[in-house]
Amino acid sequence: MKILQINCVYAIGSTGKIVEDISNFCTSNGDEVLILYGRQGKNIVHNVIKVSSEFEAKIHAVLSRMTGLDFSYSPLATRKAIKAIEKFKPEIVHLHCLNGHFINVYDLIKYLKSKDIPTVLTLHAEIMHTAGCEHAFDCMKWMEECHNCERIKGRLTCYFRDDAKYAYHKMQKSFDGFNNLTVVSVSDWLTNRAKLSAIFKHTNARFITIENGLDLLSFHPVALQDNPLKNHIDHSKPIILYVTPNFLHPLKGGKYVIELARRNPKWNFIIVGYNGNGKLPENVTSISHTQNKEELSWYYNIASLTLLTSKRETFSMVCAESLACGTPIVGFAAGGPESVFVGNFAKFVEYGDVDALEKVTNDMLTQKIYIDSSLIHKRFTANRMAETYRKLYKQIKK
Repeated sequence: MKILQINCVYAIGSTGKIVEDISNFCTSNGDEVLILYGRQGKNIVHNVIKVSSEFEAKIHAVLSRMTGLDFSYSPLATRKAIKAIEKFKPEIVHLHCLNGHFINVYDLIKYLKSKDIPTVLTLHAEIMHTAGCEHAFDCMKWMEECHNCERIKGRLTCYFRDDAKYAYHKMQKSFDGFNNLTVVSVSDWLTNRAKLSAIFKHTNARFITIENGLDLLSFHPVALQDNPLKNHIDHSKPIILYVTPNFLHPLKGGKYVIELARRNPKWNFIIVGYNGNGKLPENVTSISHTQNKEELSWYYNIASLTLLTSKRETFSMVCAESLACGTPIVGFAAGGPESVFVGNFAKFVEYGDVDALEKVTNDMLTQKIYIDSSLIHKRFTANRMAETYRKLYKQIKK
């Protein structure tokens, strides 16, 4: 098969690594794969093309803020991407995250539709079935028509129209009549949401769920005596681990971690990814963000449990990584995680209820939770994810 993938980034971040995993698996099975991406990095692999310049992406970002249309610009990058598609002649096109101001999404979708190319669209967030919200939270306008959007308040936008309404209908029009489309979501929760969006109303789109996969060579149980952190971290008390790409981001709920730590000096907390500068409680240890997956695995393994305080997650790689290392999870219900991670090893309470979070954390610490990591590994292996996508490609190609 000839498979072409498009994503904002390549080999970095969660979606960039997913694209790389799918590519490696398909290539090892004899497929020809081409990857187009937009931001960061350089062309360092023969089958990978960076279509956008950072200069054009910055212009795109400025125009987006002025007009309220995030996906309308980057004509040079869009032309380059379409030329690459025409030259490669893929049997399957797989779209991932198209945000990041690197391509005209409307023109790309209309092109794929006009050529009747079997297309897979993976939803890693809610951007593509709304007017551009990464997370819609409790707003349900997107089911019929986004308008008067709170998300765009406070930013420079067009004065002559309702930006959200215009962007929504522009996306809907792009998809109208796209019958060779499969919409994949990373959790059943997100799949059920996408089905409700009128953006896909006039398509024959098929909706399925394919959960993300992990690098299980890195994330696996490590016995305490073999853990390099054993002599550097006090494990005489319960250890609560919190992993985040951005502690200060309000949607990640870092403030609740600090509140829980202040309430419970008998617990030790470790924050991986702390980028604040305030004074932390004495029972909180912070380390900078690390790209070293093996080191991160050591933290998961030495922890008594992992904490999730996000307001919204469509899947949560943190939860999957923690369970793969044999460490249970407690946290706020955030959408995707509670539909993916079910069982006595994962407990979720209402968002923002610190009393309930404290209670469930204490309950989890007093129980002896056994996690069969072999079952977790079978479910969340990167090869399983890639193999499922490859089977899908074979089903839908002409």
